[in-house]
Amino acid sequence: MTLVKFNDGKKVNDYSTFNELFDSFFNDSFVNDKLISRVPAVNISESEGHYHIELAAPGLKKEDFKISIDRDVLTISTQKEEKEENRKINRKEYSFSSFVRSFNLPDLIDHSNIEATYVDGILKIDIAKKEEAKVMSREIAVK
Repeated sequence: MTLVKFNDGKKVNDYSTFNELFDSFFNDSFVNDKLISRVPAVNISESEGHYHIELAAPGLKKEDFKISIDRDVLTISTQKEEKEENRKINRKEYSFSSFVRSFNLPDLIDHSNIEATYVDGILKIDIAKKEEAKVMSREIAVK
């Protein structure tokens, strides 16, 4: 539980009091947990020939994911019913039973060369670049 200190006996204007209230609301662990845990965390990286997306979604199966691409928007979603169990939850920090994440992709991706794997709670998506998007490197002589 977070204790919120509002005024401390000092006279302040209404604007700073509002800011303190707003900051304390979003710094509260209960609110933060609810805002952050609704979608899985993502790492996005790039190599010479591919873009790589890694999405952390523990407790799911590969059949739970729906991955689609429409033009240059990649969408990852899942819709899974949570089973009611005979137990009392004291704290629940993650629940990825249903979510949608969308990513805008660059124009120069190879739509026919996209692969996805799900291993150990991590969904990995490799998106190949078209040849013209691959960075050519060479050494330039100084004259």
